[in-house]
Amino acid sequence: MKEILKIKNISKDYGIKGFKTNVLKSISLTVNEGDFIAIMGPSGAGKTTLLNLMSTLDKQTSGEIILDGIDISKVKNNELSKLRREKIGFIFQDYNLLDNMTLMNNIALPLALGKKRSKEIEDKVFSIAKKFGLENHLDKYPYQLSGGQKQRGAAARSLITNPAVVFADEPTGALDSKSAYELLNSLEKINKENNATIIMITHDPITASYSNEVYMINDGTIKCKLNKGSSRKEFYGKIMDMLASMGGEM
Repeated sequence: MKEILKIKNISKDYGIKGFKTNVLKSISLTVNEGDFIAIMGPSGAGKTTLLNLMSTLDKQTSGEIILDGIDISKVKNNELSKLRREKIGFIFQDYNLLDNMTLMNNIALPLALGKKRSKEIEDKVFSIAKKFGLENHLDKYPYQLSGGQKQRGAAARSLITNPAVVFADEPTGALDSKSAYELLNSLEKINKENNATIIMITHDPITASYSNEVYMINDGTIKCKLNKGSSRKEFYGKIMDMLASMGGEM
C-alpha cells in the first residue's frame, strides 16, 4: 500500500515568545493511497490548521510532513505552486468557480495550465463530469447551475489531474441535504472506483459517515480514531456515540 502523506509529531504555534498559542500539539498521522478520511472537532480544535499544514497553505512550527515522498517544509516558496498543481486538489465550501467560464472550462482549467492537448483535456473533462452527474451541464456558466452542481463541478476540477490527495474543507457546508447527498455519493464513488485519496474537514456526522476513517481532534491533539466497518449506518452511529462521549461539542 502506497503511503501518500506522513505527518510526524507536528506542532503549530501562533504569536510571539511569552504570548504563544499552541494550536496543534505533536500530531502524527499516516494516509495511504485510496484512503477517505474525515477530520472532526469543535470550533477552535485545530482541524482547519491541520488541513492548511497538510495542504502546504501554512508551515508547521515543528515536525515533518511528507507528501508523496516530498518533505514539504523543504520546498521553496517559488516551487510550492508547482507542487500544489501536480500533487494536490482542493474543494472549498464556496466553490471558487470562475463566473466568466463555462463549467467545461472551469473543470479543464488545471489541465489547460499544464498545457495538455485539447483532445486529451476534452476526454478527461467528460469522463470526470460523468462521474459527478454533470455531463449534460458542461456548456453552462456557474450562474446557470445550482449550488450542488457548482460544488460537484469544483470537486471534478480538483480531481481532473489525478492528484496524490484531495483536501475538502467543509465541502457540504453551503449545501442543502439533497445536494450534499449527491456530492458525497460522487466522492464516495470516485474514491472506490479511482482509488482517489481524500481528506475532508467536517463538523457534520452525516458527512463524516461517507468516509472510511474519522479522526476526532480536540485541544490540538487527536483524541480518537474510528474505522467504518461494513455499514455507513453503523458508522454514523459510532460517530454519534463518540460525539456524545465527548460532550457533543461540535
